[in-house]
Amino acid sequence: MSKSSYTELQLQDMLHSGDPAQFQILYDRFSDALYGILLRIVHEEEQAEDLLQEAFLKIWQQASKYNGEKGTLFTWMLNVTRNLALDKLRSAEYSRKQQTFSLDDNVSTIDRSSSVNHNEQAAEVVELVSKLEPHHKQLIEMVYIQGYTQAEVADILAIPLGTVKTRIRSALQHLRSQV
Repeated sequence: MSKSSYTELQLQDMLHSGDPAQFQILYDRFSDALYGILLRIVHEEEQAEDLLQEAFLKIWQQASKYNGEKGTLFTWMLNVTRNLALDKLRSAEYSRKQQTFSLDDNVSTIDRSSSVNHNEQAAEVVELVSKLEPHHKQLIEMVYIQGYTQAEVADILAIPLGTVKTRIRSALQHLRSQV
């Protein structure tokens, strides 16, 4: 079967199977899209690669925590991955390391992120997000792509935190209805 021919239920069964071969299929299907998100958050190729491995290890270890009634498998995996990246960004070690981020790393990051954007899954997500109303699109990009917390978004945009949460919830409901 090709990467995109599995149903959501089959993907969930693969996650819960505990079978390394089945998990490899999940890795093959979702790793490029998750790597692209990580790269946008941490802006460093090597760091994104390390975080991708950590994320898949965590996904493997926490497979029993996934509940298909709460959202798609990709959304859950995205949240696990994004949270790892945000934790790393907030760590003191990462802050110190970022102070010496080189120009060569930036050029390499731009090259790699350009090629990652062609990933089939990422392209579908980008297309769906692009169809959102502008205020919803901006919030989804800030929180899920750029890695800001909802409170940070509220501060940056000078709108109440409750409004940010309501708009994000509304945008996510709209995205779910489109899938």
